[in-house]
Amino acid sequence: MPMLTLTRQICAPPERVFALTTNVEAFPTVVPAIKKTELLTPGPIAVGTRFRETREMFGKEATETMEFFDFSPPSSCTIGCTSCGVEYRTRFDFRAVPAGGTELVMTMDCRPVTLFAKIVSPVMGLMMKGTMRNLLEADLDAVKRAAEAA
Repeated sequence: MPMLTLTRQICAPPERVFALTTNVEAFPTVVPAIKKTELLTPGPIAVGTRFRETREMFGKEATETMEFFDFSPPSSCTIGCTSCGVEYRTRFDFRAVPAGGTELVMTMDCRPVTLFAKIVSPVMGLMMKGTMRNLLEADLDAVKRAAEAA
């Protein structure tokens, strides 16, 4: 499946954007599509932190168990899960821009791991280019609004 990369210019410092993007408990107040989150790992957010996220997708609620695979404040983090035979990894890079603010770059990579997922991956590739892209664009727009309002 193809990789998807989206970028947002945000008028807020990288530290603020990183903190907002990695504050699992605040996700439902920042991103309208996220309905509920639940931390599954005690302690501060770090590599290995797991959480359950319930979001509305395609008109239905879907719940996935997510994990932080990278946590490098304030420059990057990677969150991912395995669902329906596909490994999803989403990397966020937070780059300071010379005029002030942050360039937020989100890169999502999907890798089918089961035979069924490999068979349907061409269809999933089309979804990544259309519907999934629109959903992720809306998520980034919500992060931008929240970071700039803070």
